[in-house]
Amino acid sequence: MKVKKLLIMGVSGCGKSLIGSEIARALDLPFYDGDDYHPADNVEKMRQGIPLTDADRSGWLRTLNRLYTDNEAAVIACSALKPEYRDVLRQNNPELVIVYLQGDYATIWSRLQKRANHYFHGEAMLRSQFDALVEPSAEEALFVDISCSVDTVVAHALQQIKEMES
Repeated sequence: MKVKKLLIMGVSGCGKSLIGSEIARALDLPFYDGDDYHPADNVEKMRQGIPLTDADRSGWLRTLNRLYTDNEAAVIACSALKPEYRDVLRQNNPELVIVYLQGDYATIWSRLQKRANHYFHGEAMLRSQFDALVEPSAEEALFVDISCSVDTVVAHALQQIKEMES
């Protein structure tokens, strides 16, 4: 089975956008950054350092689900912190493959501190993501350790995807 629909998930700062776009490029699939689909109210809340609620995320997750169902192929970067969020993204997408970019708090916080011009900011916001995170099971997702270089992380993800396809 050729993998055509991928969810690149993890907390903010784990590299979803960069890793996801590199995976999409390597597989010649379209890439969508889930952050680009947040409604203005969500973006403003995050800009102010206010964590999003489940209600805030509901419409956004349905929009991302439509990207999957409306397209033959899609790689989407989305935090997908909880099982119920991943369930929304999987609706009518039984072939969806989830890649979980796993990293520890200290590594991710050090990366976030170096970010410029991004609406997500503040240690409280990162802490809220780790508090909300329910890691997927090994049966639900491919796990990729983000402590390595970008090239190594991408290579590890692509190797696991390739193993699924064979």
